[in-house]
Amino acid sequence: MTRLPGFAYRGADPDGYLSARQVAAMLDDYADASAAPVLTGTTVTSVRAAGGGYVVRTDQGSWRAPTVVLACGAATVPAVPALARLVPDGITSVTPAGYRNPGELPPGGVLVIGASASGIQLADELHRSGRPVTLAVGEHVRMPRTYRGRDILWWLDAAGVLDQRYDEADDLARARNVPSMQLVGSPGRTVDLNVLSAAGVRLAGRLAGIAGGVAQFSGSLPNVCALADLKLGRLLNTIDAWAGAAGERFAPTVVRRAPLGLDLRFGEIRTIVWATGYRPDLSWLDVPVLDRKGRVVHDGGVTACPGLYLIGMPFLRRRKSSLIDGAASDAAELTTHLAGHLDALTGQRERSAS
Repeated sequence: MTRLPGFAYRGADPDGYLSARQVAAMLDDYADASAAPVLTGTTVTSVRAAGGGYVVRTDQGSWRAPTVVLACGAATVPAVPALARLVPDGITSVTPAGYRNPGELPPGGVLVIGASASGIQLADELHRSGRPVTLAVGEHVRMPRTYRGRDILWWLDAAGVLDQRYDEADDLARARNVPSMQLVGSPGRTVDLNVLSAAGVRLAGRLAGIAGGVAQFSGSLPNVCALADLKLGRLLNTIDAWAGAAGERFAPTVVRRAPLGLDLRFGEIRTIVWATGYRPDLSWLDVPVLDRKGRVVHDGGVTACPGLYLIGMPFLRRRKSSLIDGAASDAAELTTHLAGHLDALTGQRERSAS
């Protein structure tokens, strides 16, 4: 999962897990090895079309370029729903970006909104710290940490699941908005809704609203969990078909009586963690390629504005596009298109000059 063009992990534990510090060190080593001309400490303030190319303004000066690649990532700022403003006074609201440890939160119960990777990890950690935790669960992707003795991501890579192309997806718009997998960064340790519920975390449905200080939850939790279980079964069938043998199966998610409401005014809940995902911040992009939700409209990273490209977004050209390992294949295809665009510009100039 950490492969980069011409660069891969060389340590003694290729099936292990890197710490955050080790990942940063790996990227530093790659920067040294590749000697790419990276400008650090440079904030882009605007990108706009001009003279058949683009003007990029930054706090360190401006550049003109015939082509620009937007590689700013999909997870720039927390995506907190508008109903967060309805939370009663006296309750602390935090996002995973601002969370550090349970000791920094006020004493008392915690409501975690969202059950993807960050949500289940934080619910687990907060519960193990001794706090009562309620987890509001919407659509999610259930995933075991290991399967048939190997990490699940090893199987997704080996079986070709992560190499599925964007033009092969049945519903690309949905595929690009699938929640992150319910995985924690601990070797061999699976944390899913069954594990959390058995430990004492209270499960509720998706947060549907807040009215009069009462959090209102959807009653669709059993159906949402059944759908996640069904998708997990299909994925494991795909892996088994590639491996040529049947593997293990996981017990269905058990949904006990889930509350439909939770009064936030009586002190049971002192903190809400909005584990509701992230979104890109493209406020500096002054080029007409954004949809009404502020997302770049593109075809596999190629926008409608000639010379403007996108990379690193979910399922850009492959399922692994937003992973470190997804950079090489997508970059190779986009740079081929980019080079063709530059050749065409050169041809136009030569014809104009003649």
